[in-house]
Amino acid sequence: MRVEHIYRYPVKGLTAEALEEVLLSPGECLPHDRRFALAQGDSPMDPAAPAWLPKRHFGCLAYNARLAALHSAFDPKTGTLAIRPPDAPPLLASTRTAAGRAEIGAFLAGYLGEEARGTPRFVEAPGHNFTDVAAKCVSIIGLASLHALEEKAGMPLDPLRFRANIYVSGATPWAEFDLLGQEVLLGGARLRVFKRIVRCPATEVNPETAERDAAPPKWLREHFGHADLGVYAEVLEGGRIAVGDALEPTQGDLLH
Repeated sequence: MRVEHIYRYPVKGLTAEALEEVLLSPGECLPHDRRFALAQGDSPMDPAAPAWLPKRHFGCLAYNARLAALHSAFDPKTGTLAIRPPDAPPLLASTRTAAGRAEIGAFLAGYLGEEARGTPRFVEAPGHNFTDVAAKCVSIIGLASLHALEEKAGMPLDPLRFRANIYVSGATPWAEFDLLGQEVLLGGARLRVFKRIVRCPATEVNPETAERDAAPPKWLREHFGHADLGVYAEVLEGGRIAVGDALEPTQGDLLH
């Protein structure tokens, strides 16, 4: 398998940011991936004592499709977050100050309108990532599997519907499922694949139009007998990965 795309998602539910290369660290997500989130007003999220919570406690595409219409960009050097809505002036604010985070939270709450519950807070908890599973990990999708779903669905599906970190080409559809429980080499890093990714209603949302115009979970169940696309892997040994690098199992030839 070959790495075709690398993405991070600095704010849970907001824009993907493409990378040419990235340095992975043991036991961590991609740097700055899901670093921030909009905690709904009724969320028990405590930045001082962070614990994993289900996605319903945060602004996310599964429940807030209109977030896809926002275009955001995060500058890790300055801590500045830019958010551009479709029909209003953009926001530029610091994630490093209480005033800046409050400004971002108020902006997103105002944009969500009735979908905002209580008084949402834009949150960060150092050392914590707002992942969909209770583990720091890297998500990987085989593009052959996505193409198999597209063929059954009869329509193209933007890979960014699935918000993975690593998209790989090569092998056959669903070959990545054969890696479950196995260690793999990804560029200069070593990872262990530990879970298939169960797809949720977030994948129904078109990342360009913010419309729910497809039904990937339903189509996966109807045509393949499961609702899974992609796998999660934990980083065992850190290293640099880049577009064009290989992903290969450490034991035998599992990818046919």
